[in-house]
Amino acid sequence: MEDRRELKALRAISRWIDTLNLWVGRGVAWATALVVLVVFVDVVMRYAFRTSFVFTQELEWHLFGFIFLLGAGYTLLQDGHVRVDIFYQRLTPNAKAWINLLGVLFFLIPGCVLIIATSWSFVANSWAVMEGSPDPGGIPYRYLLKACIPLGFILVLLQGISLGIKSLFIILDEEIESVAVD
Repeated sequence: MEDRRELKALRAISRWIDTLNLWVGRGVAWATALVVLVVFVDVVMRYAFRTSFVFTQELEWHLFGFIFLLGAGYTLLQDGHVRVDIFYQRLTPNAKAWINLLGVLFFLIPGCVLIIATSWSFVANSWAVMEGSPDPGGIPYRYLLKACIPLGFILVLLQGISLGIKSLFIILDEEIESVAVD
C-alpha cells in the first residue's frame, strides 16, 4: 500500500511540473508575439525612415533570450527538443523510457545543476550593479535577462524530473496521467 502512495505522490509532482511549464510556455508565447511586433517596428524604422534605435535592437535579443530560456522547459514538455532520431524512433516504448530515464539522470540533471550553480554569481553580480546596456540608449535592465538563465534551467530541470517520472512509470508499467498540452 505504501508503494501506491509513493506512486500517487510522484504522479502529482509530475502533473504539477507539467502544469507549471504549460503556463510558462503560454506566457512565453505572448513574448513571441511581442518580438514579432518589435522586429516589424525596427524594420519599418530602418527602411522607411532610415533610422534605428539601440534600444529596439537590444529589445529584440532580450526578448529572444527570454523566449529561449524560459520556453525550454515547455519545449521539453512538448518533446520538441532536437534529438538524433535515427534509432530512437524505431525503439519500443519501454526502450525509449529507459533511454529517457538514463538521459535525464546522467545528462540533463547534472547539466542543469552545473549551469544553475555556475550562473548564480554571474546573475548576482549583474543584480548587484543593476547592470544595463553599455551602449547609449540601450536597455537599462540587462540584469533581468541574466536572471532568466538560472530560472530557465530550473524549469528545464523540473521538466526533466517530470520526464524521468513518466519514463519510470512506463518501465514499471504504471498508468501515466499527462497534462493536456497545446
